[in-house]
Amino acid sequence: MPCIGLIREGKLPADNRVALTPAQVVYLQKQYPDLQIIVEPSPDRCFSDEEYLRAGIQVDSDLSKCQILLGIKEVPVSQLLANKTYLFFSHTKKEQPYNRALMKTMVEKKITLIDYECLVHPDGQRLIGFGFFAGIVGAHNGIMAYGNRTGLYNLGRVSDIRDYRELIHTYFGLKLPPLKVVVTGSGRVAHGILEIMNLLDIQEVEPDEFLHHNFSYPVYVHLKGSDLYTHRNTGTYQRMHFHDHAEEYACLFEPYTAVADILMNGIYWDETVPRLFSMESLQQPNFKMFTIADITDDKGGSVPCNLGDAPPQAPVYGVDRFSGKQTEPYLPGSVDVMAVGNLPNELPRDASRYFGEQLIKYVFQDLISGGSPILEGATMLSEGKLTQPFEYLHAYAYGQSTGKS
Repeated sequence: MPCIGLIREGKLPADNRVALTPAQVVYLQKQYPDLQIIVEPSPDRCFSDEEYLRAGIQVDSDLSKCQILLGIKEVPVSQLLANKTYLFFSHTKKEQPYNRALMKTMVEKKITLIDYECLVHPDGQRLIGFGFFAGIVGAHNGIMAYGNRTGLYNLGRVSDIRDYRELIHTYFGLKLPPLKVVVTGSGRVAHGILEIMNLLDIQEVEPDEFLHHNFSYPVYVHLKGSDLYTHRNTGTYQRMHFHDHAEEYACLFEPYTAVADILMNGIYWDETVPRLFSMESLQQPNFKMFTIADITDDKGGSVPCNLGDAPPQAPVYGVDRFSGKQTEPYLPGSVDVMAVGNLPNELPRDASRYFGEQLIKYVFQDLISGGSPILEGATMLSEGKLTQPFEYLHAYAYGQSTGKS
């Protein structure tokens, strides 16, 4: 039975989530009596060292005896231990330039890397992640931003709330104006957005109704793949074909920019996927969508006016409709963009509990018993060597120039 360590998050600004809560560690040690789990001390973790100690869990700075190390965000290169198996979000599969040194150091230290992002079901759907709580916090922030712009109501910050249960209580008695919200996506992020739509009593309507009718109460429309994209030649949508050949598709979103008040974006994006609209769309006189919560948060991606991350303490910035330059939020000539890369960190205890439940349900048994096809598919490095699905990262990982900047 391997020894497992919960590492302290070292990336700055400090992340306070954790892969397993104290209660989950206790559960696992009861299920697997020979399993040892050691928690590295952390001043920032949402569950304190004392909470783990009170649960009878070992807290120790020395993780050298652990074969498997569980984290959340990228591990600083100075903190990597050689010859270990790590699980965390490495943000290297797209050859991200800012994490190239991390990848090269893991190669040099003969580390085995299992990336959470690459843990997927056979149909490609992500197995675990924080997307649900990204959707929760992002949707709240989007509704908050619209209230700040219009002055029609007031919502506070999620970071001022202790937990999700208390957040729900803040919605009691809140009456929203007859706004119109577009929700995009079908994964965990979208599910979190829809949770907030329901809690706020925003009613779902069909796309045709949304586009052509006015309502005396708040409504939303939920747009998935077939609502958003169509093949340029056949006029059809096939999910698997779209994921393999997204460049052959056109986007159908543009009409919604003229009728929606708020966009809650929860779709996955890469460079082959058509954007929802263009920067030129912002300049059109009928562009109405002045509040955009880009919850999946791709700079210049599906939402082209995403100019990059906003800090969690000031999650909304403005984008001038005509110059495309960043401004203060809530100005008459700007579109407000909520784009934060670490939304679940505003509800860290709930998000950590949710993540740990998925880890235990889908991954843990295979992790301690020797592997599975799903784990193998998410193993980017095996003892410092790229595995077959990730050989395209050869130049990125082994030191030659990638031609990227």
